[in-house]
Amino acid sequence: MKTKKIVHDALILTAFTLVLGFLLGLVYEITKQPIADANAAAAQEAYKAVFADADSFEALEGFDKNAATEEVVAAGYEDSIDDVQVAKDASGADIGYVITVTAKDGSQSTITFSVGIQSDGTVNGYSVTSIAETPGLGMKVEDESFYSQFQGKLVDTFNVVKNTPAADNEIEAISGATISSKAVTNGVNAALTYFRSELGGAQ
Repeated sequence: MKTKKIVHDALILTAFTLVLGFLLGLVYEITKQPIADANAAAAQEAYKAVFADADSFEALEGFDKNAATEEVVAAGYEDSIDDVQVAKDASGADIGYVITVTAKDGSQSTITFSVGIQSDGTVNGYSVTSIAETPGLGMKVEDESFYSQFQGKLVDTFNVVKNTPAADNEIEAISGATISSKAVTNGVNAALTYFRSELGGAQ
């Protein structure tokens, strides 16, 4: 009797596992496309936020995420270059790039954002797509008062300072959130590094 009960219980458990696996697979198939569509829409919104003059965006042909990331890491940045989009005007001409970066040196976690860079190297700004910094502190990297400091700047690199900026390339840190401020600034610098070395942006 004991053996029969074990077999019986095993069969029930197996059936339960199969049904659960089927249901999970079904849920995944149902939600996969809506999730992908939502992610794509969020990405397009971020691209447009940093390149309002662009009529469309096209993925950079031949882009290699691993090679791009290795390049910026070799330059001293703890970041990954996740994606590069070519910004195009209404006539189809290239007017710059949107480079998506994940900064890995945030105070709480990684910060992913898209950086708009014009063909001459001028930074349009950035738009955050994923962040988990401290509310009221690190989350302020999403505030215009901080991100506007990068807009319209043509510099080699940006530096974070604690006082009022005295030069075009200086970014005033968010009070109490210097780590988050530096993480985003380093990410923008990583995007500029990749732009100059791989996208014809050498100055």
